[in-house]
Amino acid sequence: MDYVILAQRIIEWMREYTHQAHAQGLVVGLSGGIDSAVTTGLAIHAVGREHVLAALLPCHSQSEDARFAHMAAQALGLDPITIDLSDTYDTLCASLPQGSEMAQANIKPRLRMTTLYYLGQSRNYLVAGTGNKPEIMVGYFTKYGDGGVDLEPLGALYKHEVSELARVLGIPEPLINRPPTAGLWPGQTDEEELGITYAELDSILAAFDAGETPAVASQIVEKVNQMITAAGHKRAMPPVFHIDRENITSYNE
Repeated sequence: MDYVILAQRIIEWMREYTHQAHAQGLVVGLSGGIDSAVTTGLAIHAVGREHVLAALLPCHSQSEDARFAHMAAQALGLDPITIDLSDTYDTLCASLPQGSEMAQANIKPRLRMTTLYYLGQSRNYLVAGTGNKPEIMVGYFTKYGDGGVDLEPLGALYKHEVSELARVLGIPEPLINRPPTAGLWPGQTDEEELGITYAELDSILAAFDAGETPAVASQIVEKVNQMITAAGHKRAMPPVFHIDRENITSYNE
C-alpha cells in the first residue's frame, strides 16, 4: 500500500466531511498515543493548523502521557491546551454509589468526551475520533467515551497501518514505538487488557476480510469472534422500537 496516497485520501475525506457539516475545524484529544497523534496530523492537513484544537485532558494520568502528547504536538507544530479533569472525576465519584473498578475507570473517557464536545461546540468544530479498526471491531473503546465522536479517520485501518501512516506524517519514532495504553490506570496496556497482541488482531481481522482462515490458534480466533459479537451494540446506533401501526388495535376489539 502507498501510505502517502492513503494519507491524501483520508485528508480529502476529512476535509469534505467537515465542509458538509458546515464546521469550522476539528478538535482532537491528544493522549500521548500514536492514534491521536496520527489523527491530529491528518486533521492539520485537512483543515489547516489554525483550525485544529489539540486538547490534553489528564485525569489522574501518568506523566509519561503528557510527555508523549507534547512530543506529538511539537512535531506537528501545535500549541495544545490542557484541562485537568482529575478534580472533576474525584467529585463525581464521591457523589456516586459504590461501583466496579471498570465502571469508575470508564468515567474518565466519558468526561473527556464531554469536554471535547464542549470545546468543539464552542468553536463550531467537529470531534475527530482516534479509534482504529481492531479497537472498533472488538469493542476496545468506551461507549459514549472515546467512542463518542463525529468522525473516525482511522476506523478502517489496522494497527500496523496506523504506524506506517505515522511515519508519513512525521510522528516521532519514540511515540510510534510506545506500547499502546488507554491510560485507565497506572501500568495499563491495551494488549495486556485485551489478552491478545495488535499483530494477532490485525492478522485475524485481515483474514476475515479476505474470507480466509486465520493462521493462528483456533482458540484465539474464537476469542476474537466472541469479542466482535459482544461489541456489536457498541458499533451501532441505539435500536429504535419499530411500530407496526396497522397491527396495533384496542384490547376491546
